[in-house]
Amino acid sequence: MEFNIFSAIMIVMGLFFAGIGIMAWKKKKPMWFWSGTTVKEREIADIPAYNRANAIMWICFSLVFWVCAILGLFKVEAAGYTLIALMLIAVPVLPMVYQKIYKKYKRPGR
Repeated sequence: MEFNIFSAIMIVMGLFFAGIGIMAWKKKKPMWFWSGTTVKEREIADIPAYNRANAIMWICFSLVFWVCAILGLFKVEAAGYTLIALMLIAVPVLPMVYQKIYKKYKRPGR
C-alpha cells in the first residue's frame, strides 16, 4: 500500500464535496445547485429539509472520491478506471437527483 498523488487528489476532492454537503446542511437560506444561480426562500416550502436533502446528495457524491482514494492506495490504474466509470454515472444523475429534491420541496404554485 503506497500513498500517491492520485489518492491525495481524491482526498481533496472528497473533502471539497463533503464540505459543500456540510455547508448545505448548515445554511439558513436555500442551497443552490448550479454555480451562479440562487434559489429564493419563497420558492421552497421547507428550507431545512430541502438543505438536508441537498447535503445528503453532495455527501453521497463525495463518496465516489473517497472510494477512489482508498482504491488508489492499492492500485492506481484500477482507481482511475473506477473514477471514470463512477463519474459517467454520477455526473448525469446528480442534476436529476437535484431536480427531484427541488420538486419535492418547491412551494406549491411556484
